[in-house]
Amino acid sequence: MSTTGTTGHEAACPGGARQARETTDRLLRAATRSGAHLIAEAALLVQGWAVLADPIAGAVYSTPAAAAADGVHAAADPHEHPYCLQRPAAGAVLVLTPGPTVPPERAARVATTTAALLDVRGQRAAELRGEQMRLHTTLVRLLLAGHTTAVADTLGGNRLTHATVYRLTGADVPTAHQVLWRAVRPSLAPHADACTLLGRLDGELVVAELHRGGDDGRVLRLVSRVSERHQLLAGMAGPLPLAEMPTAHSDAAAARHSATSDRRIVPADAVGTSRLTPLLPTAPYARWAGSVLRPLTAAHQHLLLVWLRTGSKPRAAAALGLSAGTVRARIRELSRLLSADLEDATVQAHLLLALRAPAPADDADADSGNGNGPVRLETLPAGLLDTEATRSWARGLVGGLEPHLRIALTCWLAHHARTAPAAAELHVHRTTLANWLTQCAEHLAQNLGDATVRAEIHLALRATRTGPDDPAALPRRGGRTYRRL
Repeated sequence: MSTTGTTGHEAACPGGARQARETTDRLLRAATRSGAHLIAEAALLVQGWAVLADPIAGAVYSTPAAAAADGVHAAADPHEHPYCLQRPAAGAVLVLTPGPTVPPERAARVATTTAALLDVRGQRAAELRGEQMRLHTTLVRLLLAGHTTAVADTLGGNRLTHATVYRLTGADVPTAHQVLWRAVRPSLAPHADACTLLGRLDGELVVAELHRGGDDGRVLRLVSRVSERHQLLAGMAGPLPLAEMPTAHSDAAAARHSATSDRRIVPADAVGTSRLTPLLPTAPYARWAGSVLRPLTAAHQHLLLVWLRTGSKPRAAAALGLSAGTVRARIRELSRLLSADLEDATVQAHLLLALRAPAPADDADADSGNGNGPVRLETLPAGLLDTEATRSWARGLVGGLEPHLRIALTCWLAHHARTAPAAAELHVHRTTLANWLTQCAEHLAQNLGDATVRAEIHLALRATRTGPDDPAALPRRGGRTYRRL
């Protein structure tokens, strides 16, 4: 009769029990060094290969390295790999493939012991993780406060010059933080060529990858997988110089507001990317934009861009790390500087066009404006949007909308995407308007939740207008109903 954890063969053979103890001792010694040494020792003991596969990170440890892909595939589909031994371990899966001469009892003992030791190492790491996470959050806050030199000196001196920032939100952020931490395995080792910081700030997960001007895409792939698995929305900005960390932080938040369930991570340089701006005549466009923006500093322009991309002052305030009152006050001041009503939907669409424009060829051109008097945001210079190319673009974007949908969409955009006041002006129920907007989004194949998309649709509707898109002209059949023309 065998004892617990000892096979019948080992009980009958003192040599087998001694060999089992030696196996356990070897694994224990390897576990005191590192997880990689433990996996390597397990592979050696079974005369085959061993992989610790994580569902997000892929192969965490692999011996030999060439077995990593096979281990991940086996963990994902165990029924297709019956020759592999698999054990859950430390939130991942241990996959062992023993050599043909290794007894099954020995291979099973190695797999079970290795998995148990990985769990012990994981528990110890979890005890230390809380303190490490707090340290990461502190370092992220220091970077956002402008203490980039101190943080860079602590982490790697002049080796770390740029940052790529991700900001993730969703109901499952705490769990995603734990999963991403285990997948990234962040280290604060000094003088490394790259360092990843993960912090929780105001209910969202901030990932800052510090590097030397470029990254290999590993963190982006991990953030993408975590976002899909835990239903998060993410924005990404960078690489930017480390001193511009606050800018990258706010740009990532602006980009996140364009993310959807179909596109869970959005780069900041994709927000506002337009099919319209390449169609505009470059020289007049750049001169007009340069003249419009001349009263503004780079900081002013960045604030306006974040506001227009997020679609609201509270969201812009959250992205910029300011109070909503401060953002409102600054926008009022910028409205005065630009001599324009920045609350007008058309002015906002024109301003976004100006902020997207290429730099003018020279300062003299920027000073000259469009050559037809003072430059104002309320109107665009002649020849900018009234070309055949832009008309064709506008027809392709909003052409085919039924009259009631076009009028409803125009009214809703004029009210800055607020359904209640738009429904009141249209004299329809809010549910009716919401249904119409859903039909508009399906017809246009556009995300109406994206503020920059709404700005372009607003311009396209104005460019294709053949009559007054007036709520009073909404086709009706009595009461709050309408008829199709």
